[in-house]
Amino acid sequence: MWIQRQLRVEPHPRGFHLITREIVAALPELRELSAGLLHLHILHTSASLALNENADPSVRRDFEAWFDQAVPERAPYWTHTAEGDDDMPAHVKASLLGPSLTLPIAGGRLALGTWQGIYLCEHRDRGGARSLIATAHGEPG
Repeated sequence: MWIQRQLRVEPHPRGFHLITREIVAALPELRELSAGLLHLHILHTSASLALNENADPSVRRDFEAWFDQAVPERAPYWTHTAEGDDDMPAHVKASLLGPSLTLPIAGGRLALGTWQGIYLCEHRDRGGARSLIATAHGEPG
């Protein structure tokens, strides 16, 4: 069985945001799969996806603090500056984290670790709504 759908994630401020529930809610067909894979791909170059801590929000704040220090705005070496101070750093951050995740499906649900959640990593101050392509493939159960 194949499922493919474009998902829209509402705008979020800059930061790392848990979107696991939104993803699962948008794909009720996952419950029909006994084993498979879900591939998520974000259709933007200034936001990314990651899988990490889903319980303690300080982890997401620390991610943001580290990335803002490692990839600073208004650095003298940026030449792509026409779209704002946060644009080029957002492209670099998105490249470091990547645009996609591939996650296992088992028993009709995402087979994530106890403390794992899907992050929308918004690297712009006002990135707007984000679009993802979700593709699931698996054995009906």
